[in-house]
Amino acid sequence: MEGRINRIKKQLHAQKYKLTPQREATVRVLLENEQDHLSAEDVYLLVKEKAPEIGLATVYRTLELLTELKVVDKINFGDGVSRYDLRQEGANHFHHHLVCIECGAVDEIQEDLLGDVEKLVERRWHFKVKDHRLTFHGICHRCLEKREAENRQDHENELEHEVEKV
Repeated sequence: MEGRINRIKKQLHAQKYKLTPQREATVRVLLENEQDHLSAEDVYLLVKEKAPEIGLATVYRTLELLTELKVVDKINFGDGVSRYDLRQEGANHFHHHLVCIECGAVDEIQEDLLGDVEKLVERRWHFKVKDHRLTFHGICHRCLEKREAENRQDHENELEHEVEKV
């Protein structure tokens, strides 16, 4: 984690910003919860546990700065809440997401699936793509497995009921 913080500190310095204690506390929370997609309020509550003197406005400003500097990506999964996601080191593009419409789980796809699509867009529409975002909405493997298990159980119950009739 310390190595990543030092690299983020260098990114900020390159743009003439400092990694203040407030910014560092926010970055640490994001790193500690890298698999989650935290809202500004989520980040604030976690930062507050570490540094009670830091206010919500400071966390918002820090998240906006980190977004501007491409340290984090600001994302919305259609629920009206902006969430923050650390950009993968060395990534040229935003990573993709799978959003489950049943349980709300968000899984990530790290590989870039749209290289050929970008080239097509640039060639056909003379549009220089700088980044892209792709979110799939559907039913996650966990919910599918749960549904299949429930269907199997229902089927077994029906068979038992039929056997009892005979």
